[in-house]
Amino acid sequence: MESQNKHTWKTKLHEIIYEADTPAGKLFDVILLIVIIASIVLVMLESVDSIDKNYHNILISSEWIITILFSLEYIARVITVKKPIKYITSFYGIIDLLSTIPMYLSFFFVSSGSFVAFRALRLLRVFRILKLTRYIGASTQFVRALKTSRAKIAVFLSFVIILCIILGTVMYLVESEKGSGFTSIPRSVYWAIVTLTTVGYGDIAPATPLGQFIASIIMIMGYGIIAVPTGIVSSEMTKANRDNVPTNTQSCLNCLASNHRDDSQFCHKCGHELHHD
Repeated sequence: MESQNKHTWKTKLHEIIYEADTPAGKLFDVILLIVIIASIVLVMLESVDSIDKNYHNILISSEWIITILFSLEYIARVITVKKPIKYITSFYGIIDLLSTIPMYLSFFFVSSGSFVAFRALRLLRVFRILKLTRYIGASTQFVRALKTSRAKIAVFLSFVIILCIILGTVMYLVESEKGSGFTSIPRSVYWAIVTLTTVGYGDIAPATPLGQFIASIIMIMGYGIIAVPTGIVSSEMTKANRDNVPTNTQSCLNCLASNHRDDSQFCHKCGHELHHD
């Protein structure tokens, strides 16, 4: 009976923490979102010297409260899964840890000489903003589209790199003797990347008519090249929408896999039986 009760409270806690299809799960996600946003605001305010000087104690106290809340959440996530290491070493597990430990590290950086290092470590709390993606449903679909199209994007980026090397070499041959800043092939390739991406810092500029003509062509090409990866990902997202089947936020107790079909009885990743109300 004790084992069964233990399993019941763990299952219920897992459902609240990892899922959003129940009222309790939705409430937990909303509260956590508010706490994450509050924490990010605190990090920003602490970086403003005038605010930190006047409200330092209030900001630190608020941050400690938030850190304790995140610590409790982290512990709860670890104890409610059958394979804690799976969560600890997962992307979100690492993010959760990185966003929690900076305040605890302050105990080891108490001397004045270590204060600068401590301030740098506190900036790790900004990783909490990545926790927001866990609660934005569209982000899952976007990530899935990126994974599906990664081969096409890799081929495209390889082509862009090769093109920049060729264009940079050509510009070096044309401009190297004119004192316009194309002093080496690597520097010329840097210029080609800046120009092709339409950033245009202006620290290097062609001086010859031929160089300016080539630069104009590269600038025009840049507009078309920027649109390619967007089109690839958009195409995959459209395809995913077309093939979409009803899913829920139910998370597997064994492997933490989510996005199961509404009628699923077992995990689509590890085959573990899913819990149902």
